[in-house]
Amino acid sequence: MIDKLTSMTCQPRCWLIGAVLGAVLTVVLWFSGWTFFGGLFAGIILAVALGYLLNEILCNDHPDLAIGGRRQTAPAPVAAAPRPSPAPEPAPAPVPPATAKAEAAPAPTPAAKAEPAPAKPAEKVASPAPAAEPAAATKPALLPVAREGGADDLKKIKGVGPKLEALLHQLGVFHFDQIAAWTDAEIAWIDDHLEGFRGRARRDGWVDQARILAHGGTTDFADRVKKGGVY
Repeated sequence: MIDKLTSMTCQPRCWLIGAVLGAVLTVVLWFSGWTFFGGLFAGIILAVALGYLLNEILCNDHPDLAIGGRRQTAPAPVAAAPRPSPAPEPAPAPVPPATAKAEAAPAPTPAAKAEPAPAKPAEKVASPAPAAEPAAATKPALLPVAREGGADDLKKIKGVGPKLEALLHQLGVFHFDQIAAWTDAEIAWIDDHLEGFRGRARRDGWVDQARILAHGGTTDFADRVKKGGVY
């Protein structure tokens, strides 16, 4: 019997051991007062469970172990074949010596010196035109006394106050038409002779105001003087 067990493979031996122990359990339970079918059912359960457990433990997880306790020796590993050594690289061929020296590059010829360009004659700078000389002052037509009817109220001209009116009378100016007829040269003469008030005739525009007043017109300033709100 033992020889038969040892000659069987792992799995059949595990199931045979489970079946034998299940049969033993069936007999024991039958003699203990169990019914025959009750003991048989318990024996079958034990046989299946024990056979499966022995199969998992001894055959699947440890296939190299046998029931008798002998261990199968693993085959010796095959030695790896030695790697072939690389072939030595061929030595570089010797460079032959130069047969001829490189020809020397010709020396650069010196660049011809650039002759300086002839200097251009300096352009003549145009001299500024002389400033126009102011027109010569010309004495206007003056009167020794006022005409019949008396002198005009020269204070109606803006810029002519009582002092300037008295100074104009001294010069011989009494009427609007005299001032309205002045030229630029005559205005320059009057401005030169207004001591303490030089330039007032041109600056205040006496001629334009006198032309309006000489023709019977009026200005805002003349109206204010007429009403007595200025002097």
